[in-house]
Amino acid sequence: MRLVVTGAAGFLGSHLCDRLIALGHSVVGMDNLITGNRANLRHLEGHPAFTLIEQDVSRYITVEGPLDAMLHFASPASPVDYLQLPIQTLKVGALGTHNALGVAKAKGARFLLASTSEVYGDPQEHPQGEAYWGHVNPIGPRGVYDEAKRFAEALTMAYHRSHGLDTRIVRIFNTYGPRMRPRDGRVVSNFIVQALRGEPLTIYGDGLQTRSFCYVDDMIQGIVLAFERADSDPVNLGNPGEFTVRELAGLVLRWHSSARTRTR
Repeated sequence: MRLVVTGAAGFLGSHLCDRLIALGHSVVGMDNLITGNRANLRHLEGHPAFTLIEQDVSRYITVEGPLDAMLHFASPASPVDYLQLPIQTLKVGALGTHNALGVAKAKGARFLLASTSEVYGDPQEHPQGEAYWGHVNPIGPRGVYDEAKRFAEALTMAYHRSHGLDTRIVRIFNTYGPRMRPRDGRVVSNFIVQALRGEPLTIYGDGLQTRSFCYVDDMIQGIVLAFERADSDPVNLGNPGEFTVRELAGLVLRWHSSARTRTR
């Protein structure tokens, strides 16, 4: 198939490009590099099955030639980014999604939206099921991301219902792995960077708050399966196993101690 991946130079977008190409597909990547990194795609430079277009999908976009699918991953995704880029985050969630859906409709292509667990806001249900509507503050600082993705989901479903567009929605939970930015504000990268620097690990509160983390290869596998087999209803993707932030800190410290021992 020939597919477009928006946000192709990002953490998840670049891994998705790799997987799709490995499956034999042809990929057109789009990214304005506002938070993505061209280095994430350097290994694909010159690959016959990959093309990168530097483009802001919040503006009008077009794709030449036939197209089988549009996978929309463009968006600032870490708190560091969307708190610094609130307008851009809202625009890519609204205008960018509208533009991407328009291309998919015009081409008769399947559309997959990369949504987020943040659509549940500060949830009062644990774990969150797909039928849960969430508990979101639309005017808080994080609302720019939460509401951008909630609107993107609503727009995707409107295209599905009104135009019969073949759509998928994946709600992505915490993911970690290679190509994460060291200073993206997430707890895994924060702990690893602090450990490598020999600094104390920063734990907020008592450290008993729980998190779950999914390795990027597993997340990409879930996305591909949802793209191939799921229906239009949203699908949660993540690791159901939770542990405390304090336990995560202990794991990082033990890993760092073991790595130092092996290199001596």
